[in-house]
Amino acid sequence: MTDALFCWCRAGFEPELAAELTERAALAGQPGYARAERGAGFVEFIGEDGAALTRALPFERLVFARQKLVRLADLRGLDPTDRITPLLDALEALGPTAPFGDLWLEHPDSDTGKPLAGLARSFGNALRPALRKAGRLTAQDDPRRPRLHVIFLSGHHIVLATSDPDDSSPWPLGIPRLRMHPDAPSRSALKLEEALLTLLDDDERERLVRDNMQAADLGAAPGGWTWVLMRHGMKVTAVDNGPLRQALLDSGRVDHLREDGFQWQPRRRLDWMVCDMVEQPRRVADRMATWFREDWCRHAIFNLKLPMKKRWEETRICLEAFEHQAHRPLVVRARQLYHDREEITVFARPR
Repeated sequence: MTDALFCWCRAGFEPELAAELTERAALAGQPGYARAERGAGFVEFIGEDGAALTRALPFERLVFARQKLVRLADLRGLDPTDRITPLLDALEALGPTAPFGDLWLEHPDSDTGKPLAGLARSFGNALRPALRKAGRLTAQDDPRRPRLHVIFLSGHHIVLATSDPDDSSPWPLGIPRLRMHPDAPSRSALKLEEALLTLLDDDERERLVRDNMQAADLGAAPGGWTWVLMRHGMKVTAVDNGPLRQALLDSGRVDHLREDGFQWQPRRRLDWMVCDMVEQPRRVADRMATWFREDWCRHAIFNLKLPMKKRWEETRICLEAFEHQAHRPLVVRARQLYHDREEITVFARPR
């Protein structure tokens, strides 16, 4: 069964991901339907042609998906005393294939899914040698080959899926493992760290995040995002009427301006502008477009705080308006990050 996508998402945002997949697939000429349950932490999207569907929905363009997988089999009613045999049988039914390069055991990042972590981990220890003996898994992990995902939805229900390393997240469940630094002024620092890790590729991080770059942080207080930029060697203008942590000011790399981030503008073009202001998303998108239209920055990362209803529709409207009002071709990537809540994070640069 390769006619379905299986996408992880933030629990509670299944309707948003389902709406996004449905609309994007239809626009690409690959109609289908989504199957989702609120709070489950994933969405399945069923189409007529699995290969065409996965090409039409590249992971890089998806906003509400943490991870994109292609479903291979849906195994229900499993006997807890022997889950390996039906799993191997399901792989055999797919016909001859090259061995997978890695095995990931996963479970939903949800209240009902987290108790399955121990089961998934122990099952992986037994499954890995069985897959290698059957020629379904390489002797050593090979990051260039497709991965096999074994997903526990319950003790009796497993989904088998695969992912292309070039069209998926490099982390299980699409969640990078970041730790809160004790010196960070706020947990929002994790959002910007994740954005730099997730929305930029390796080459972009090397070229675009360097010592002595000039940056602005709009709505900076108490300074979580300013702290991240400073840690990457940048000189930061922190714009906010609220206070910053004193350690940032003592660093010699931060200038604090007590001004309105929606009104302030730089005297010369900056390398980076970041913005995590709590404001209506359309107003933020409009102001971010002004920064690019006026050529005030080369690169930007900003958050859009979403309403409680029609969140996919609002996301699409804001992103389309941002690109249109910038009056220049842009590379735009947006995603609801693991450390986001009722928001999405956007990276933009000139094309």
